[in-house]
Amino acid sequence: MSADRKISKNTTSVLVYGRPPLVFAGMLCAIAVMLTRNPTVYLAGVLFLFTSMIFDLVDGWFAARFSPNAALAELADRIMDRIVYSIVFPLVAVGMMWRLLYTVPEHGRVELLHAIFVLFVCVIVLIRNNFAHFMRGFAMRYGHEPELRELTRLRTIVAAPLGLLLYVHAFYVPAKGAISMLYDIISGLGNLPLRNLFIIEIIFLIINLGSIAGYCRKYGTYCLDELCLGDIVLRRRILSVFPNALTIMNAMMGLLAVFFAYQGKMHESYLILIGSAVFDKLDGAMARKLGLTEPITGIVEHGHITVGGLLDDIADGVSFCIAPAWIFFICLSRHPNPDIQALPVGIVAVAYALAGFARLVYFTLDRNSIPGFFKGLPTPAAALFVAAPLIIVCQSENLLAEWSAMVAFFSFGLMIFTAFLMNFYPIRYLHMGRFMDRNPWFMRTNLVLILVSLFTPWFGYLVFSLMLLYVLSPLITWRVDPEIAASEIRLSGKRLKKYE
Repeated sequence: MSADRKISKNTTSVLVYGRPPLVFAGMLCAIAVMLTRNPTVYLAGVLFLFTSMIFDLVDGWFAARFSPNAALAELADRIMDRIVYSIVFPLVAVGMMWRLLYTVPEHGRVELLHAIFVLFVCVIVLIRNNFAHFMRGFAMRYGHEPELRELTRLRTIVAAPLGLLLYVHAFYVPAKGAISMLYDIISGLGNLPLRNLFIIEIIFLIINLGSIAGYCRKYGTYCLDELCLGDIVLRRRILSVFPNALTIMNAMMGLLAVFFAYQGKMHESYLILIGSAVFDKLDGAMARKLGLTEPITGIVEHGHITVGGLLDDIADGVSFCIAPAWIFFICLSRHPNPDIQALPVGIVAVAYALAGFARLVYFTLDRNSIPGFFKGLPTPAAALFVAAPLIIVCQSENLLAEWSAMVAFFSFGLMIFTAFLMNFYPIRYLHMGRFMDRNPWFMRTNLVLILVSLFTPWFGYLVFSLMLLYVLSPLITWRVDPEIAASEIRLSGKRLKKYE
């Protein structure tokens, strides 16, 4: 072995296997901070975790290019991830509770909510890690080698920075006097506003849940081959658990959006509504991928309504009918302008929810659906459309009183207009989820725009503009062929020309 290759191999070993000792040292420093409240020890712990994060971000790249056995390095990298996250995330969950007792003893409800939410995120991270290991194990037993770079790698890329950020926030110790310039920089992260932390954690939570869905979609069939032993009906019933679980998560996120709106956190609430729309797309895509939308050969199925479809309608009703109506009522009923308070906000909210339910019933009973299109504005898009101006309304302290009142009146009228638009069935709306699958650049561009504007006062204006474009999209998309609109994969140029 050449000297360069030997150095590369040793470097890879240090990067891959050096993270657990660094994280363990960070844990010892955290324990010492809880006992002594020493800023120097806190700074040392942060540096240990920062070094571990750097190793985590570069070890896979380095191993894939310089290690003589990249597959073994990838396997070791995953094992190290499980060890590291099993230390870091329980540690920061404990640290958040310690912070409430000793650093912020006069904490309010929002600080307690954040500590509980961090605990929930940490539990989801550990569940995802063990679930991913379980599903990959089944795939390997059937001779299917997991890909070295999957879409779920995004979860790993953001996990280490988030673990470091939560560590910095949880164990922050105010220092008397100046220690170093580095400590001053870390202090800014330790005192990061809870609103920004909530947004970052919600994004990470959505990525983790999406990663679980991705593993179910990719490796779920291998697991069922061994469990069902050829029983097609049993296999189908077990398979239905996966999309139904995503459907339930959709409803839970809708309720969570209402809870954040009640706390006055509309940015976070809207972000969770986006997560609900994502899970609404994932459960349908997974059902089609697993073949649950096709009838079983040789078995006659009676009835047009299925349990999965009924559960999906209930979840959509919670997330996209009740939740936006409730959020609308919360925002406008708290508005300081007496003219806004005099409006029949409650009646309009109930009317919107009922219109959404009517739209869902029609969608379920419609026997003449158009592939790739919705008749009338779909409820997820309607929820995101009416909730966008409410972000601006809830920023009243940063707006002129006249402009805030004007946006509130506009939001009131928008609820009525959108309720009508949901049930105006001659208009055909393109299936946005499938459009994004066929055009990944569109999804990435919008994701970047949303993330960039998320921490600015322009977030509400941006998401409203995007949703307005979708509401007006039938002016152009009505000419799209249904076969193209229904496709969930990229179409070749030759196939597209066929429909021009």
